[in-house]
Amino acid sequence: MTATAAPATTDLDRLDDAELADRLTEAGRRIGSELRKVIVGNDAIVEQALIALFAGGNCLLVGVPGLAKTLLISTLSRALHLTFSRIQFTPDLMPSDVTGTDVIQDDPETGRRRLIFMPGPVFANVLLADEINRTPPKTQAALLEAMQERRVTVQGRTYDLEPPFFVFATQNPIELEGTYPLPEAQLDRFMFEIVLGYLPEEEEVSVVRTTTTTPQEAVKAVVTREEILAFQRVVRRVPVADEVTRYAVRLVRLSRPTENAAPPFIKEWVSYGASVRAAQALVLGAKARALLQGRTHVSYDDVKALALPVLRHRILLNFQAQSEKVTTETLITKLVAAVPTPRSSL
Repeated sequence: MTATAAPATTDLDRLDDAELADRLTEAGRRIGSELRKVIVGNDAIVEQALIALFAGGNCLLVGVPGLAKTLLISTLSRALHLTFSRIQFTPDLMPSDVTGTDVIQDDPETGRRRLIFMPGPVFANVLLADEINRTPPKTQAALLEAMQERRVTVQGRTYDLEPPFFVFATQNPIELEGTYPLPEAQLDRFMFEIVLGYLPEEEEVSVVRTTTTTPQEAVKAVVTREEILAFQRVVRRVPVADEVTRYAVRLVRLSRPTENAAPPFIKEWVSYGASVRAAQALVLGAKARALLQGRTHVSYDDVKALALPVLRHRILLNFQAQSEKVTTETLITKLVAAVPTPRSSL
């Protein structure tokens, strides 16, 4: 990413949680403003990307070619004062092309040769894994440790990744030739699966108009690394009512056909339901969503709003569902409607 001057900040350690929460809300507004210099529409998509950013989660963006998946992430990276790296995943990509490798170099002082670790593109704050499903499972697995543990292991030695670290991966759902389905273990490490669809006609006209005239206004870095780390800490300190946490957990548990209380359509159409990570992502994402909207309390609506991006890649439909052309989106919508919301003012 092109170097830019870091925005002026105060001593974040001196701010209390309320002040940090206000700064997070303002930072979300400023980042969104920078994104909209380039990205037209897709307000829900932008919000989900910002939630993942402040919650410290990874995102998988799925959409047909030409819907600005790569542009969205590259623009987001320019709005952050962070290091950015992009990997174009291809069938011949090797794990060492992602993580880095040891190379032999001459030591000018001793004249002897020694192994020196050369970091790969994964050593960045924001990693764009473009068309991640175009590389074999062996290379896909090279990202697993980085996505979950924020570190990589090469030749038996472990190297920590500098925080914050995010993986934003893109995937084309219609082109299947020469692709490798992502394993469930890797899918589960994505906090959200964000699906990009076609824009409404007026927004599409706006895209064509703005991209076929004069160059667009440059995107500026408006948030620093230190701010992002502080925002991630304050998100985790947001209190959540026990009823809201239980609602998120119940939503996830009832997505599993092995659960006795699961609705009949879950038992009929689902092979495997969502994992515990889904409940964690629902609650953490709901905290970030509340702060982005200027609230310090988490509501049931925050959890419901994130049900689709959190659950759609974690629920595995069975053959019967596929034969009846049931989609995960339809099933999740039906599940949210079937799980009663506790009577509360939240």
